[in-house]
Amino acid sequence: MAITTNVLATRNAVKLDDVTVSFISSFPGKLNHFLARRLPQSMTRRVQMSCCYRETSLKAVTLFEMPETETSSVSDGVGILRFLKGKNYLVTGANGFLGKVLIEKLLRASPEIGKIFLLIKSADQESANKRLYDEIISSDLFKLLKKMHGSSYEAFMKSKLIPVTGDIGEDNLAMESVTAAKISGEIDVIISCAGRTTFEDRYDFALNVNALGPGRLLRFGKYWKNLKLFLHFSTAYVTGKKEGTILETPLCIGENITSDLDIESELKLASEAVRKLHGSEEIKKLKELGMKRAQHYGWENTYTFTKAMGESVIHNQRGDLPVVIIRPSVIESSYKEPFPGWLQGIRMSDPIILAYGKGQMSDLWGDYKSLVDIIPVDMVVNATIAAMAKHSRGVSELKVYNVTSSSHANPLRLGELMDLSRQHLCDSPFTETFMELERMKFHSSLEGFTSSIFNRIAKHERGDADSHTALSMKGKRRLNYFVSLARTYEPYTFFRARFDDTNTKRLIQELSVEEGKMFGFDISGIDWEHYIVNVHLPGLKRNSLRKDPVKESG
Repeated sequence: MAITTNVLATRNAVKLDDVTVSFISSFPGKLNHFLARRLPQSMTRRVQMSCCYRETSLKAVTLFEMPETETSSVSDGVGILRFLKGKNYLVTGANGFLGKVLIEKLLRASPEIGKIFLLIKSADQESANKRLYDEIISSDLFKLLKKMHGSSYEAFMKSKLIPVTGDIGEDNLAMESVTAAKISGEIDVIISCAGRTTFEDRYDFALNVNALGPGRLLRFGKYWKNLKLFLHFSTAYVTGKKEGTILETPLCIGENITSDLDIESELKLASEAVRKLHGSEEIKKLKELGMKRAQHYGWENTYTFTKAMGESVIHNQRGDLPVVIIRPSVIESSYKEPFPGWLQGIRMSDPIILAYGKGQMSDLWGDYKSLVDIIPVDMVVNATIAAMAKHSRGVSELKVYNVTSSSHANPLRLGELMDLSRQHLCDSPFTETFMELERMKFHSSLEGFTSSIFNRIAKHERGDADSHTALSMKGKRRLNYFVSLARTYEPYTFFRARFDDTNTKRLIQELSVEEGKMFGFDISGIDWEHYIVNVHLPGLKRNSLRKDPVKESG
């Protein structure tokens, strides 16, 4: 969820044809009054125009026409292009969904950028070089850059992207001292984008990477002479709140996090559990421990809990170093850049739509009026670059930006998302065989959801839905799996809070006209019908048909 939740990283993945996903709970429902309210006539016309869905253009955005001088375009704005020119960066998580899009935009918007050092977890330099080529340079995400640079594309990329072996889960990032000394005098900005994003992760692993990793990275470069900013990606759900307004305020133990939470004690607890547990029960018990500790302190899952700890560590250890924390909500496919609908991996809401489109699920434990706070990845990237330029001026502060959509006048709701999905999927199905999808059915109780899932599985296995019918072992596993996932995602399918984005809105207002065109992130301008139907779902379909596995960031 950076949420940038990578739901592929679960041991209980379910196979949906050629795609393995880990959240296949479904959201069927009733005729959605949201569409009647917002789209009284246009939807009917679009349903009849199948080409609107099937032949969605993959046209990339127009290549930027860079101004000949810096001052003419940015003098009355934040000064983004002026800042980017010649600056050097250290980036973690560069091979992940968000990190990769960020790198693409930096290189495309500012070819005169300095070097981008990429911390890559690998056995040796040769392996790091190979990962750089396979996962970044060869990615179709960079096709606009390929067009810009032609035959010199690879040379350009290799001159700008410098792979460095290391691991945020290790002291001193497991970086060779010679390498560390070499880059220490060059880096202007550290971008912390790596993390473990599985909701029910092993507690020891999540603590090591999400809670301690940002602190290791911060300490590693804190005293570098040219360092101007430490930028960290968190999640909008990091506060654990489910209702009311979620503010853009830093997290700190003893202030807005209970003083009862002691990170050292949690580390000892997890370490002791690892020492005692062995065999097949180890992973299961460590996952259960993480969820138990998170919920004890008021968080919904291990992911958001450990991300909160990570923010607190940054707050406590930054000293006078300027820090920006970007808190995106549910990051999904690109809205416009570098082209509409680019996606890597199966994001938080996508498994639901995939399962629904393939006729495998038609139920959800959730509220169809619940807010679905989705944000396109390119808007997160543009907001990040603008914030980076604004706060790299030596002012010692910690600034938080909620890059979210629920605070605007036209938030997307869960029922609307599924109704739009149904309209698209009926016209352009995921499967070769046409099927008439029934409307998604929402359940207000876990009991009702479980009963409906049971009946569907029983009907599929034996042709009836008798409540006394015994399920097969496979059927029982599927039932338990769906119920478990429904419990995990319940905080989001009944989400009623809204994110305050005052800082983000002010940043938008500070952009010059040209910066607004090149680095726009005004979420209020999103046309949700267009984005879901014509951009995201076609992109999801293309992504789900890919044969190459998607690796996690690291």
